[in-house]
Amino acid sequence: MVYWRSLVRPVPGRPSVGTSRDDETLGAEAGPGHRCGPDRHRDPHRRRDEEIALDAQAPDAPRPASRWNRRRRAWLVLVAAALVLVLAVLAWVQRGSRDEGGAPPTGTPQVAADYPFGPRSVWRTPVTDAPVNRDSAAMVRGLVEQVDAHWGGVAAFNVDRFTASWYTVPAGQPTVDVTWDNCQKKTWTPDGLLGEDGQFTDVPIPPDARPSPGSDGQLTIYSPSTDQLWELWRVKKTDTGWAACWGGRIDDVSKSRGYFRNGFGASGSGLAMSAGTVWVDDVRRGRIDHALGLAIVSPAKWDDVSWPAQRSDGHNDAEHALPEGIRLRLPADVDVDSLGLTPLGEMVARAAQQYGFIVTDQAGAVNVGGQIGQPVADDPDFWQRTMRGVPPYEVLKGFPWDQLEVLPQDWGKPRPSPSPSGSSATAG
Repeated sequence: MVYWRSLVRPVPGRPSVGTSRDDETLGAEAGPGHRCGPDRHRDPHRRRDEEIALDAQAPDAPRPASRWNRRRRAWLVLVAAALVLVLAVLAWVQRGSRDEGGAPPTGTPQVAADYPFGPRSVWRTPVTDAPVNRDSAAMVRGLVEQVDAHWGGVAAFNVDRFTASWYTVPAGQPTVDVTWDNCQKKTWTPDGLLGEDGQFTDVPIPPDARPSPGSDGQLTIYSPSTDQLWELWRVKKTDTGWAACWGGRIDDVSKSRGYFRNGFGASGSGLAMSAGTVWVDDVRRGRIDHALGLAIVSPAKWDDVSWPAQRSDGHNDAEHALPEGIRLRLPADVDVDSLGLTPLGEMVARAAQQYGFIVTDQAGAVNVGGQIGQPVADDPDFWQRTMRGVPPYEVLKGFPWDQLEVLPQDWGKPRPSPSPSGSSATAG
């Protein structure tokens, strides 16, 4: 302010508004922006009149530094506030997308084409840094015994039967009501299975769909346009349409955890079978960026269940039996290159290091499944060509089952959150 007033001319007939030497000294001592001396007690109306007169007589004079600084600060505050608001909105959108299983954040590995399970699902959760179950060694010994007892001590790689048969359907695919074939001789009709919005109602099964060979007769239908997935067990096509013994539907599958609720689904655990198979596109890409489902001979008794399994069909009451839903991993420090595995075996091993296995079902032999159905319909020799002449029961030869680590029971299960009524409710 001292600099500006020294440049203007006094208004005729009025005292000079320039500062005296004493005023300048006081202002310099007080610091910028501090008013002192005679100006501090000046009549504000008189001061405004003086400034108007000065502006009129000296139009080319510089604007007062204090007024310019105030305006500049105001603009800077507005710009900063707007920037903070934009960043907050972007952060909220990104968090919401991640929580709801939408597009993965930057750095999240991209999965196979048509893989419907988002980053929120249990199938895409890395396990590299997870803790180890205190009974891991004993539980792994039990698994190794099950592997050693079948197929010459080699776990099977199922690509011809007892695996997930997959079909992706377009928007507008005609739907059918699946008939309930009560092969388990239930004495009641399960709630939610049939009728309006039932699990077997309005299922978009392509007329040329082929269930997986074998007694399980598994069939998976995925509808990207409605974000729904159906898995059916012991399904067959009859003269009157489609029938199945059991199965289920996952709505909003891209945002789901990757399992069926309320007792539905095609696997013994309620976990989605198709999610844990080796996909055709996984092989074409050369890597598996999701967990693998592991079927074992003797899972723990049905009342011993580890999340994310929703139930179990196990009967093993041994102390260290592996429950359905339990996770296992291959330690990251295992040198996969030195194991002498087949190319498919190496892919499985690397996926086991990053995402691990999830025990999903009971089977006649320990096995991992490969995707069949629509993805190989136009290339029926895909798996035979990929295995390079190695039979399915030798694809996993040399896999280091004895080096696996078991994760703690219920590892990764969401913590209970307070419900509106005040009680605890578990999300997910």
